[in-house]
Amino acid sequence: MISTVLVANRGEIACRVFRTCRELGISTVAVYSDADAGALHVREADAAVRLPGAASSETYLRGDLVVKAALAAGADAVHPGYGFLSENADFARAVTAAGLVWIGPPPAAIEAMASKTRAKELLGIAPLTDVTEADLPVLVKAAAGGGGRGMRIVRELADLEGELAAASAEAASAFGDGEVFVEPYVENGRHVEVQLLCDAHGTVWALGTRDCSLQRRHQKVVEEAPAPGLPAALEASLLDTAVRAAKAVGYVGAGTVEFLVADGRAHFLEMNTRLQVEHPVTEEAFGVDLVALQLSVAEGRALPPEPPAPRGHAIEARLYAEDPARAWAPQTGVLRLFELPAEGRTRLDTGYVSGDTIGVHYDPMLAKVIVHAPTRAEAVRKLARALERARIHGPVTNRDLLVASLRHPEFGDPGLLDTGFYDRNLDALTETPAGEEYAAVAAALAAAAANRGHFGGGWRNLRSQDETRTYDGGVGEHEIRYRPTRDGGYAVTAPEGVGVVAVTPDRVRLEVDGVVRDVDVTAYEDGTVHAGRHRLTRRPRFTDPREQTAPGSLLAPMPGTVVRVADGLAVGDRVEAGQPLLWLEAMKMEHRVIAPASGTLTALHAAPGRQVEVGALLAVVSDDATTDAAQEDQTV
Repeated sequence: MISTVLVANRGEIACRVFRTCRELGISTVAVYSDADAGALHVREADAAVRLPGAASSETYLRGDLVVKAALAAGADAVHPGYGFLSENADFARAVTAAGLVWIGPPPAAIEAMASKTRAKELLGIAPLTDVTEADLPVLVKAAAGGGGRGMRIVRELADLEGELAAASAEAASAFGDGEVFVEPYVENGRHVEVQLLCDAHGTVWALGTRDCSLQRRHQKVVEEAPAPGLPAALEASLLDTAVRAAKAVGYVGAGTVEFLVADGRAHFLEMNTRLQVEHPVTEEAFGVDLVALQLSVAEGRALPPEPPAPRGHAIEARLYAEDPARAWAPQTGVLRLFELPAEGRTRLDTGYVSGDTIGVHYDPMLAKVIVHAPTRAEAVRKLARALERARIHGPVTNRDLLVASLRHPEFGDPGLLDTGFYDRNLDALTETPAGEEYAAVAAALAAAAANRGHFGGGWRNLRSQDETRTYDGGVGEHEIRYRPTRDGGYAVTAPEGVGVVAVTPDRVRLEVDGVVRDVDVTAYEDGTVHAGRHRLTRRPRFTDPREQTAPGSLLAPMPGTVVRVADGLAVGDRVEAGQPLLWLEAMKMEHRVIAPASGTLTALHAAPGRQVEVGALLAVVSDDATTDAAQEDQTV
């Protein structure tokens, strides 16, 4: 019997495994990097062992350090979670060689399937080698790992060499393995997968299908079980193929076989020899605990001959600290408030709580929000409502995008689901939710009420002019004008048509077009104000001249590390609009910084290895008009 489990991972998955261990009476051990010293998974574990350093390559990818940590803490088993070392056969062997129980598949099965290139060879599928124009578009893909890292779509042959190098560098950073390969890119198919669970006695469970078609940057955003609208014959074929793949390699434990479905045909993508991020929707649909079953299998127990029958529909949304309207740029900072509505059966798998800091070193996923209902339509409605009513203060998140996605007509029709959803709809989905100007009104009145409480004041017989507060939001500037009234309330003069029912420093009740709504308001010291679902920034009365930047300045869109500068790039060079100048790595992804216009590079402050904060000046490109004007000034 397993008594103590070390989870060789961090964040949400570590907390999720700990939860099941606690329910089973199993003690838990966390490992953590210096960047994660105060993380939730460390606080929730019974014991924790430091892995010195911050980078993944120095910490969570060091199998030797993880095994030493397990032995030092008295663990007798290791659960790898997902990512990092979860599909590393050498790590699995090191765990068992140390006398520990490995909660995962046999190393030989990992080697057969964890590498996408070897998995395809096993199934008789050869990767592309000599790519020609006729093969385009193609997908460059990391042989190891997942989560969309190390993947690039190539539509122009001239781009292939550069994208191979970029994908390899990203894969090496994320997984410790820079091997990449090329395969045909199937446009706008459905991403469907089959959850497997196998014991050491020959029993193989195929726990239905999942649809994971809503993706950004090849990383899943919304997942559901069962995959809706699949023809019965196709679904049976997917289940049969997955079972045959598991039996072919003597698979034991939890695993997933992934397919791309297009034109009624299923194309094998890969087998993930680990627990998947989206496993909760299968748990909810089948009424099982996959982590508990993993532990049972690792202890040598047999599964029942048949899995339980599925029931209803489950759906999950991944909540990320990122800005979808700015090329999915990851966000960092303090998560000041993180609350889901109390009512309803909403499951939250997370590695963060209010007050935690979102750093730059790891994936920006904050949580997974999961609901179950008798039908798909009911589940989608419940999830959208839960996300809409969540209170998330701090860095920008994809919450509004998720709500809009779930309510989009295309998502409501399973026949329209495919991986091109965001390519087609992103602009419309990232529009600021309606009502931002009224949120600004609430913010202004709440601030006025707070100031009145602190400093006194109110209505006077001789009023000189309206009070004014200005906020920046997703649709621009909102100038709010109001005045105190004789009865101790407020009257809004701009925008017009807003009635004030009640005001306190943290809640404002407004009437617009005969409809009364409450708006919760929280203001923070840095000028950020959260009013309902809206995130606003209080504009100061006077602009700080130090905030002025030269035209053409390239500022770091996020905190991170400069990993590359374009070959030979130097001050004085001519650059073209859209030309990549340098690459930043943040949260395990590479981000290109491009020239905003054609012109001359007049400053370059970036160098490989340099750590930068958001807003740091990286380079300056003087566009042609600016350069010509400067030259004319010099000749006058």
